[in-house]
Amino acid sequence: MTHRRDFLLGTGAATLAALASTASDAAAQPKGGVVKPPRLKPGDTLGLIHPASATFDKMELDIALDNLKALGFNVKTGAHALDRHGYLAGQDADRAADINTFFADKNVQGICAMRGGWGAARTLPYLNFETIARNPKVLFGFSDITALHMAIPAKTGLVTFHAPVGISAWTEISVGWFKRVLMEGEAAAYVNEPDYKGRIAPVGNRTRTITPGKAEGRLIGGNLTVLAHLIGTPYLPDFAGKILFLEDVDEGIYRIDRMLTHMKLAGLLSKIKGFIWGQCSGCEPSSGVGYGSLTIEEVLDDHIKPLGVPTYRGAMIGHIDKQFTVPEGILAEMDADLGTFRLLESAVA
Repeated sequence: MTHRRDFLLGTGAATLAALASTASDAAAQPKGGVVKPPRLKPGDTLGLIHPASATFDKMELDIALDNLKALGFNVKTGAHALDRHGYLAGQDADRAADINTFFADKNVQGICAMRGGWGAARTLPYLNFETIARNPKVLFGFSDITALHMAIPAKTGLVTFHAPVGISAWTEISVGWFKRVLMEGEAAAYVNEPDYKGRIAPVGNRTRTITPGKAEGRLIGGNLTVLAHLIGTPYLPDFAGKILFLEDVDEGIYRIDRMLTHMKLAGLLSKIKGFIWGQCSGCEPSSGVGYGSLTIEEVLDDHIKPLGVPTYRGAMIGHIDKQFTVPEGILAEMDADLGTFRLLESAVA
C-alpha cells in the first residue's frame, strides 16, 4: 500500500451525514447467497492480475511468477501486466479487462493479484459481475485488493480470500495457511504463531483482549483505508451480523481515528457481532511528531469497546510476512478471550 494514503484522503465532514443515511441502502445484496469457489489443486493455472499499482521493475514480475510456480501452479499473466498509467498499472478499463478475461477463461482456475498500492477501486465500474458470477473461482490478495474483496462478494456472493499477493514474501507460515484454506479446504482454527525473537517469552504476534466473549458470524474485512472509502457506494456488502477484521499500514493514528469515526457515523460498526484488529504496521506514534497522540489501543477503546461485541487485537492479518489466509463471507466463530477465530465450514467447494 505504498503511498496509498496520498491518493485516499478522508471524506469531508460535510458529506458524512449524507453517507450515513445512504450507507445501508447502498450496501449490495447478492441474489444467490454465499458461493464457494472450487479449491485449488497442484498444476492449476492462476491468472496474475495488476488491478492497482504499476510494476516498475520487471524483475518483480519474475519474482512473483517464481513464487506462484513454487506453490505448484502454472501462471498466465494478464495482457496489461506491464502497462503503466502514472502510478497505476495501466488504464482502469484495461486492468478490469484482465480480471474479466481470467474469470471467463475456462483454463484458469484461480486469480492472484500481483500487488496492492492504489487503484483497484477504480476498476469496479468496469468489472463484469455477471461473468464473475457465472464462473466462480478463487481470487486472492490483500491491501488495496480489499476493493475487490468488498465488491465481488457484494455483487455475486463469491467468497474471496485476504491472502498474500504475488510479490509477497511467501514464508513457510504464509504458505501453510494458504494451502490449508485454499487447497485442503480445512475449516481452519486461526491461532497466532508466537514469536520469541530470541527471548524467554513471546514478544511478537501477541494478541490482547479488548472486550471478552465469543461471537459467530460471517467474516468481512481487509484494509481499513480502502474499505472506509467505499462507504456510500454500491460496492460495500451488508455488515449486519458480521465479524469484521481490519488492518492497515503506515497510517497516522489520527487517520485511523478518522476512518473508524466515519464507519461509526455511517452506521456500519453498530451492525457487527465481533471485531478483530490485525496489524497496523508503521502506525505507532512517532517521537516528536506524535507527542500527545492517541494510541491505536486508545482509538479502539473509543470506537470499538463501546459496541460491547467480542473484540481482540493482534491477529496475523496485515502487511506482514507471516500472515493468515482469511476467506471473505465464510461463517466463523471468534473467541476474544483466547485471541483466536475458527472457520465453521470449508471456504472452498
